[in-house]
Amino acid sequence: MTTSKSVTQPTGNREIHASGQLTRWRTIDLLTCAFLGVAFGVAYWAWGLAYEAPSSAVSAGFPPLGALFAWPWLVAGIVGMLVIRRPGAAIFTEVLAAIVSMLIGTQWGMTTLVSGIVQGLGVELGFAAFGYATFRWGPLLLGGFLGGALEAVYEWYSYWQEWSMGYKWAYLFLLGGSVAIFGSLLAVALTRGLAAAGALNAFPPGQEARERHAV
Repeated sequence: MTTSKSVTQPTGNREIHASGQLTRWRTIDLLTCAFLGVAFGVAYWAWGLAYEAPSSAVSAGFPPLGALFAWPWLVAGIVGMLVIRRPGAAIFTEVLAAIVSMLIGTQWGMTTLVSGIVQGLGVELGFAAFGYATFRWGPLLLGGFLGGALEAVYEWYSYWQEWSMGYKWAYLFLLGGSVAIFGSLLAVALTRGLAAAGALNAFPPGQEARERHAV
């Protein structure tokens, strides 16, 4: 029987990693990523209906401020990685969420899929930079920022061609920063909530929740 790997952090808390070889996916991993992707896809579609009014309001005086309402579209990839803890989890979950929202119907059409790929890749790179060896704030913040930054660059050439470079760089840092902070906080809260409810017992967050309660 394969046991879970663990790493001791400076705080003394154990961080439980995915059981088995890191690159080996189980059926339950695939099914859970699919479930998360579908759930977030519906949420992304709903956010696409709700975000335009507040985004337009805050960006009236300074257009890049619209980035502050775009960060929710990257949460799926972060949650997928926090739950599954295997290479590819962020891209898998984010792309599937994009496909689902696109199929339901968004104003961005096929470009939604491109955004899902770009966003998931950025989040993935943040965790890859740490060798998929830790799933705490370092890779969370880096992955969130890179996901937002890559999406911003894609949007430079898709939507904001007429902007000055000052606007473009401001948008990049606002989007990357908001994903890193707000997206990471929401992803951690959702993951911990699911783990506390017993929905992630087969995954490292569920094991960590049980160990916290046992202390």
